[in-house]
Amino acid sequence: MSKTDVVVTGLGATTPLGGDVATTWSALLDGRSGISMLPEDWHEKLPVHFAGQIAQEPSEKLPRPRLRRLDRTQQFALIAAQEAWADAGTPEIDPLRLGVVVSSGIGGILTILEQYDTFREKGWKRVSPFTVPMLMPNSPAAAVALEFTARAGAHAPVSACASSAEAIANGVDMIRAGRADVVIAGGTEAAIHPLNIASFASMRALSTRNDDPQTASRPWDKDRDGFVMGEGAGILVLESAEHAAKRGARVYAHASGVGYTDDAHDIVMPDPEGAGQARAIEQALADADLKPSDIVHVNAHATSTPAGDVGETRAIRSALGDAAADQVAVTSTKSMTGHLLGGAGAVESIATILALHEGLIPPTINISELDPDVAVDIVRDKPREMPAGDVAAINESFGFGGHNIAVAFRRA
Repeated sequence: MSKTDVVVTGLGATTPLGGDVATTWSALLDGRSGISMLPEDWHEKLPVHFAGQIAQEPSEKLPRPRLRRLDRTQQFALIAAQEAWADAGTPEIDPLRLGVVVSSGIGGILTILEQYDTFREKGWKRVSPFTVPMLMPNSPAAAVALEFTARAGAHAPVSACASSAEAIANGVDMIRAGRADVVIAGGTEAAIHPLNIASFASMRALSTRNDDPQTASRPWDKDRDGFVMGEGAGILVLESAEHAAKRGARVYAHASGVGYTDDAHDIVMPDPEGAGQARAIEQALADADLKPSDIVHVNAHATSTPAGDVGETRAIRSALGDAAADQVAVTSTKSMTGHLLGGAGAVESIATILALHEGLIPPTINISELDPDVAVDIVRDKPREMPAGDVAAINESFGFGGHNIAVAFRRA
């Protein structure tokens, strides 16, 4: 049975590198870091003093009355979705054929914490009546669905740091199943708060390079010491190729295949052999009818943790085989953005798509000495040209709980 061809026709983002896709992409190619120091009154009691804070505040793009009714995750998602929709040419579509899949790994945590403080300090009457619609994990999906009158369905898969990659995969499946012609898909996260930083720091998951924050996110470096928390959102407009062709839409890439697996190994630690990650890649290839030799680029999950980075390179080699793996250029854009948690997979999918579209692979920065156990070719310090022709790339995202998602994109 032939699958419906799904294409990407719109991109939107707000990240630590820029308030839109163009500025984010330019910064990625330039190898610029988006990591900065937290306000001093924040980090006084924390072991980590920096994060990937958003480059452009939502107040610059959304009116004040609206901001008050939206959690920060919703604000980011709306800004990215508005850009993606405009980039897609504001498609004319029956609302019953328009779907939304927008995820967050943590949800409206800032609203929860802020409103609980209000309750304790000022009493229940001062708690916002919008608290529940702001804190619920599906609130970004709901906000985007309302914005664009999407009535084919609005979904919010939650799989920790794999959430937005799973949202994109679900969006592909939604179109293939015939439930929608167009899907707004991606993810968002706004979790930079002392409690969250303290929680990750207590796990020894965060880098503590307080003396040099911009070099703290260093995937595959021999001396990496943890990830850097980031915030932001990425949104794609997915469309059936038939629908896109009828309206003459510009196509960035084909969203050709998806893979979903779980390690069932540990609630936090990945399987050190990367078996589940490899299976996700293999599934995405099979789903896309691609051969390992078709893959020229992988945007890796690589967060800059001692446990995760090397195992992922083993998974890539295992899934593709030695011959194909030797030809693949691998990068981690988290070296510049930090880890956007539930928003990571979508922002990194945008980077993967633009690498195919523009023929340039962003570099991994901050590698002073490559870990000798890294099993693949890492793009370092400067962009690398991508081979011409009908080639493909994979974006990988993994999350606490053992979630593994791989999405294969093919050049348009």
